[in-house]
Amino acid sequence: MMMLKQIAILSAGIFLVGLSMSVTDGADWPGFRGLKANAVATDGDYPTEWSSENNLKWKVELGGDGNGSPIAIDKYVYVTSANKDGSDRTLHCFDRNTGDELWKKVVHADPDEETHQTNPYSGTTPAANADCVVVWHGTPGIYCYDHAGNELWHKEYSPVKHVWGYGSSPVIYKDKVYLHYGPGEDTFLLALTLSTGDEVWKKIESGGANDLSGKKVGSWSTPVIVNAGGKEQLVCSMPSRVISVDPATGKEFWFVEGLPSERGDLVYTSTAVADEIGVAMGGYKGPALGFTLTGKGDATESNRIWYAPDRQPQRIGTGVIVDGYMYIADAGPGIIQCVDIKNSGEEQWKTRGTDDYWGSTVMAGGNIYATAKDGSTIVFTPDPDKFKKVAVNTFDEPSNATPAFSNGQIFLRTNKSLCCVEAE
Repeated sequence: MMMLKQIAILSAGIFLVGLSMSVTDGADWPGFRGLKANAVATDGDYPTEWSSENNLKWKVELGGDGNGSPIAIDKYVYVTSANKDGSDRTLHCFDRNTGDELWKKVVHADPDEETHQTNPYSGTTPAANADCVVVWHGTPGIYCYDHAGNELWHKEYSPVKHVWGYGSSPVIYKDKVYLHYGPGEDTFLLALTLSTGDEVWKKIESGGANDLSGKKVGSWSTPVIVNAGGKEQLVCSMPSRVISVDPATGKEFWFVEGLPSERGDLVYTSTAVADEIGVAMGGYKGPALGFTLTGKGDATESNRIWYAPDRQPQRIGTGVIVDGYMYIADAGPGIIQCVDIKNSGEEQWKTRGTDDYWGSTVMAGGNIYATAKDGSTIVFTPDPDKFKKVAVNTFDEPSNATPAFSNGQIFLRTNKSLCCVEAE
C-alpha cells in the first residue's frame, strides 16, 4: 500500500464493546466475528491440524448452501442455510458437543428475489445472547427465537433488491438488535427492541443498486459497536463512506469519505477496529483507509490517518488486527497480507494462499486462521516481519464462511456441512 497522508494518532480510550450485556461467558462466539466483533477468541487453545480422520468431533450435512457463518453460545451452535431457489431459508440449532440438530425454523420466501450465484440466500450470520437468537433472512424479514426454538417476534420491511443479494448480519447490544438493511433501493441502519421487535430508530442511507453512470453500488458490511472518547458508537462502512451514529438514537456523529472504486461504490468487508484505529476497505479494486473514531460531521480531513487509493485486491472477508497490524486474506488473487494499520497503511509482507478467500481471518490460541473457498484453512503465527506458516488443513468441501471459535472447539461451515473440530 502507498501512504498519501499521515497524522498523529490521538489516544481516545477506544475499545470494542461486547455484543450483549446478557452474554456473560467470554468463551462464547455469539455473532459475526465473535463476542466483540473483532475476530479474536480470548479463551484457550485450539487445534492447528485436522482432517476427516483427525480432530474431527462431528460433521453434519445442512441440506442447503450458504455463506453465513456459524455462531456458538452456551451449548448451542447456530447457522443458516437455504435451498437453491431461496424459497426456503432455514435457521439451524445444533448441540455443540454431539452435532445433534435440536431444532430448525424454515421461513418461506419469494423465489424470484435476486442474488448472485456465489451468494446463496443464506448469506447472513445469526446473533445471540443468553436469552434469544436473531437472524435476518433478507426480504422475509428479521426473526427472533428463544433457545428452545419458539418464535418471539419477526419484523418485515421492504424487499431487498440487488443483483448480488444481501449479506449484512444482525448485531445484539444491550437491549437492542441492530441491522444494516441493504443493499438495494431501500438501504438503512435499523435498531429494534430485542425483547419485542419494536422499532427504536431507522436511519435512511443512499440506496439503489447502480449509480447514474451505471456502476454498481452497495455495502454488505456488518456494523460494529465501539466506545470512543467516552461515548458508544455504531460504526458501519457504507458504499462511499464510513459513518458513526449514536446506538441509542441513530443520530449521526461523524463520517469519513474515501471508499468508491473504479467499478462502483462497493464495500464487502466490515469496519475493523483495534489499537484506537478503524480500518475500512472498498470493494472490487477499491481503496483502503485508516481513521480515528472521534470528531463531528465531515471528519475526512481530521480523522483520516492514511489513505491507499491505488487499486487493491478484491476484499470480501475482514482482516484481524493484532498489535497494530492487520492480517487479511484476499478474495482475488488469493493473497494473504500483513498491513501496518497504525502508522502508514503500508504492506509489510504478502504470500500466496491456498485459494481465494471470502471468509474473515480469525486470531485464536496465538495463531491466525484463514479459510479459503476450496475449504482449506491455513494457520499461521502473526508476525509483521515475515509469514510463519503453522499448518494447512482441509475437508475438501468449498467454503465462503468464517469459522467460529469457542471453548477449544472450531466450528467450520462448508457449502454442504457444519463441522466441529476439537483436539482429541
